[in-house]
Amino acid sequence: MKVLIIEDDPLHRSYLNEAIRAALPECDGVLEAENGNAGERLARDCKSEHIVMDLQMNQRNGIEAARTIWKERPETRILFWSNYSDEAYVRGISRIVPGGAVYGYVLKSASDDRLKLALRSIFIESQCVIDREVRGMQQKSLGNVNGFTEAEYEILVDIALGLTDRAIAQRRNLSVRSVQNRLQQLYVKLGVYQPLGSQDDDGRFNLRARAVAVAFLRKLLNHSALERAEGDLSVWLARQPHD
Repeated sequence: MKVLIIEDDPLHRSYLNEAIRAALPECDGVLEAENGNAGERLARDCKSEHIVMDLQMNQRNGIEAARTIWKERPETRILFWSNYSDEAYVRGISRIVPGGAVYGYVLKSASDDRLKLALRSIFIESQCVIDREVRGMQQKSLGNVNGFTEAEYEILVDIALGLTDRAIAQRRNLSVRSVQNRLQQLYVKLGVYQPLGSQDDDGRFNLRARAVAVAFLRKLLNHSALERAEGDLSVWLARQPHD
């Protein structure tokens, strides 16, 4: 068994190398990549089946790298090892995991023993391992009362990208009225909704901009999520007919 580490921090790569060799006596080689681009190339060239990957990296983040790796080899087992449990990351991963894939999400704050257990569980025992904090965020993101539905989250991303109601309707195959209804639900859940005629309706806020700001503060959105979304938007725009 060979394990590929994709991590841009050299100290973290060294730590993972030692942890992998201690947890997996079956491992006869550890490969290292310093960013997502290099990781994709190594995974492709070496046909890597066991990968430990950071999420936030300067050159191509972990979600984008994992999406490419899983697209080429859906059976690849990936342990995401990150400082962050943002809902944006949790949703990003949930969107790209192939059906039946074995993967894990462990925070860098976890103990050495927790990390070693996750390595064995995923790579040897074929069991998914998700940290409790991350699992809680997964459950929250799937909830329809306190969390957001996938349709609501898509529209949140669209307004963060600057799309108008009409453009969102075209992109999501909705009526403009449906888009506006979902926006209102977003505003309510984000706590920025101001009913007409209410004491708070004094015109101080642009609700779209305020919703995006609150979403960033609550870690529903982050740079990586918008970077992915911008790429998807560019693909969609390229497919639209030109006048």
